[in-house]
Amino acid sequence: QVQLVESGGGLVQAGGSLRLSCAASGRTFFVLTMGWFRRAPGKERESVATISWSGSTTYYADSVKGRFTISRDNAKTTVYLQMNSLKPDDTAVYYCAAVFGWEIRESEFRYWGQGTQVTVSS
Repeated sequence: QVQLVESGGGLVQAGGSLRLSCAASGRTFFVLTMGWFRRAPGKERESVATISWSGSTTYYADSVKGRFTISRDNAKTTVYLQMNSLKPDDTAVYYCAAVFGWEIRESEFRYWGQGTQVTVSS
């Protein structure tokens, strides 16, 4: 079983930055693909970024390329999402998720955190 706890959300002005963290329990963290997803008000949940167990492979949604960076520290069993140049459209609840093996499809992620709210004001 893997438990995920997100932190780092909050209120920020457009153009600002936030860093989200996701702490994972369990000794299998180093074999997990980790992903960040988000659900904006009135919209379906969407993929934001994904990182392989080694950190050597990443995926980004087009909407965040060049602004967001996903990274992980396997020693700390934590994955991060650095968000720069934030826009009001980035306002959403951000979720951390995990799956064994490489995967980017939301439906395949097995373990989910509770989410953290990010609000970007204009």
